[in-house]
Amino acid sequence: MNHSPTPVHDAPTVDELEALKRLEMGDVLTLPEALHQHLSGRLLEYGYVEHDARNEFAITSKGRALIKRQDG
Repeated sequence: MNHSPTPVHDAPTVDELEALKRLEMGDVLTLPEALHQHLSGRLLEYGYVEHDARNEFAITSKGRALIKRQDG
């Protein structure tokens, strides 16, 4: 049986993937911007993003790997 590291029911939405791609390209997302853009807390929960010292969102290596899997 093939097990995915991200179960289908917990797979990031299109909006979440778009936010990850924006972070990877260097865009800054603060908490108010993230809320406005409906950035899901699941990205933090699953370790795809983290808060940096300025309390802005930053993509993690796990988030980058997810984007590569989706684009590949």
